[in-house]
Amino acid sequence: VHVVESGGGLVQAGGSLRLSCVASGDIFRIGVMAWYRQAPGNEREFVATITTGGVDDYADSVKGRFTISRDNSKYAVALDMSNLKPDDSATYYCGMGLTPNNVLDVWGKGIPVTVSA
Repeated sequence: VHVVESGGGLVQAGGSLRLSCVASGDIFRIGVMAWYRQAPGNEREFVATITTGGVDDYADSVKGRFTISRDNSKYAVALDMSNLKPDDSATYYCGMGLTPNNVLDVWGKGIPVTVSA
């Protein structure tokens, strides 16, 4: 199973950006989906997650600004980001679970997001 992110880029502070992620390959099921991010010199940190039933959760730093959504029929997850801040600049990674457990089994290679002041 492969996971590929798209939609990153450069945006001004206060702007919006939509990240997308699609899984392909020999897929039996996709469970939990999530976005993480890693800024240079920092550890990878949790951004948002969404269960198969659509229950979502967010890091405090992005609550009210980011929205995660999924399309189970397309094995896809998206992250809509608004009111972006320079601190949101990072490489964003999509992760997906392949079992009913809330474990992220496969990851994309990441996509950079840069927010200019």
